[in-house]
Amino acid sequence: MRKADIATRIHQQAGISVDEAARVLDWIVALFKCTLESGEPIVITGFGTFKVLNKRPRRGRNPRTGEEMTIAARRVVTFHPSAAFKAAVAAV
Repeated sequence: MRKADIATRIHQQAGISVDEAARVLDWIVALFKCTLESGEPIVITGFGTFKVLNKRPRRGRNPRTGEEMTIAARRVVTFHPSAAFKAAVAAV
């Protein structure tokens, strides 16, 4: 499902125009980005938790050449689904 598909579903179910649904979706995505950039987790009850983790630098290996290298420190976003979400997906 793409972003345009989500906006169309919002339009159909909420009874707002497609353009307004797209603006709302853009606003929500921007809010998620801003919140995660600041390091604050996003908890959606019944769905899951988005969290930013700081990864330390570590030793790795280039799979093509076998050469050892250092993988730089980085920040990654993780998602942990709630138990209710896991159960709903498993039931399908």
